[in-house]
Amino acid sequence: MIVNPSVSHLRLLFTLRGSILLEVVPQIALVVAWAVLVVALHQSAPDWCPSFNGAALSLIGIALSVFMGFRNSICYERWWEGRRQFGALLGHARQFARELCLVEDADGSARKRLVDLTIAFTQSLIPHLRSGVSAHKVLARLSSADREVYATSRNPPDALLRLITLDLAALRRAGHLGEVAFQTLDRTIGELSAVQAACERLRSTPIPLVYRLLLYRTSYVFLLLLPFGYVDSHAWAAPIVAGLIAYAFFGLAALAAQLERPFDAHPNGLPIEALADTIEINLRESLGETNLPPLPEPKNQLLM
Repeated sequence: MIVNPSVSHLRLLFTLRGSILLEVVPQIALVVAWAVLVVALHQSAPDWCPSFNGAALSLIGIALSVFMGFRNSICYERWWEGRRQFGALLGHARQFARELCLVEDADGSARKRLVDLTIAFTQSLIPHLRSGVSAHKVLARLSSADREVYATSRNPPDALLRLITLDLAALRRAGHLGEVAFQTLDRTIGELSAVQAACERLRSTPIPLVYRLLLYRTSYVFLLLLPFGYVDSHAWAAPIVAGLIAYAFFGLAALAAQLERPFDAHPNGLPIEALADTIEINLRESLGETNLPPLPEPKNQLLM
């Protein structure tokens, strides 16, 4: 995720990182080149390349803008839902670490194991939701037996939650955890599982393809017809107008495509790795550890 420092308006005007511009340059160039060709043909052979009134195109542009705004709103809602779920994950993990004080654990080994499993669960969500991420932060908190469970499971985060529940049940049977305390901890485990399920839903359920097909087809047809409607009134300024409109349309479409995938590693994605590291630091501090790394900071204005 791009972290915006306080910058001048002039610098903000020319910044490229996170602006989508580089992704849509080929499409803009295609539209501008087409507009230049239309203007040149119209001026040299108006009978072969006629023009028409651009009023109808204005109505089409308004309808297309409304549809594009609707799709972008849906995609932003997915992005915000992902951020909300990871915010809930942070709160539930801290709550679970506090509730573990209810465990009657003389040497603290049982509590430490449960906190380590919670850290591993949080870190395991990152490779589960974002491709290409190493699981070394997960394995660092697991025993050899737990690593085998993690490696053989088709849903590693859920497998780690099962290990936590099994440990809580064993503590309950051994008399180290009261019935009310067990129910309280089990309820928090359920909330962690609900966060995982919500994130999996966002990852595995994209916006229906028909929205993207309709948007791109209509945008291309509109932009290819645009020079014919403005060649008489704008002449050689028509390619500039077409390029600016293409940047707005294709840029918003590309941004929506990124926001649709909030957990992917792109400049406008959610900083889920930084959030998982923050949870790990908070939970290790709850164990009394003092040799902790610093909280995640953006590198080159980018927080992943």
